[in-house]
Amino acid sequence: QVPLVESGGGLVQTGDSLRLSCAASGRTLSTYAVGWFRQAPGKEREFVAAIRWSGGSTHYADSVKGRFTISRDNAKNTVYLQMNSLKPEDTAVYYCAARSWMDSGSESEYGYWGQGTQVTVSS
Repeated sequence: QVPLVESGGGLVQTGDSLRLSCAASGRTLSTYAVGWFRQAPGKEREFVAAIRWSGGSTHYADSVKGRFTISRDNAKNTVYLQMNSLKPEDTAVYYCAARSWMDSGSESEYGYWGQGTQVTVSS
């Protein structure tokens, strides 16, 4: 088990920034790739960003490229999602998920999930 806890969500205005955190409690994240996904009301969950266990590889959904940055601090057992220039269409529940070693953009390849954190961007 890899218990994941997201934090950092909130209500912001268009153009603002937020930083989400994904922490593992009682278990090291250093051998896990971590992905961020989001689910807007009435929509399916979608991939946002992912980072390899080492931090040496990242990839992003086209919709967030240039605005979001995923990073990790293995010493702190935490992965971050820095979100800049937020738009109303970024409104969603954001989830982090973990899988061994290699990053992936496929939801089905992640076996461990957090409970999610709400991000609301007002226009």
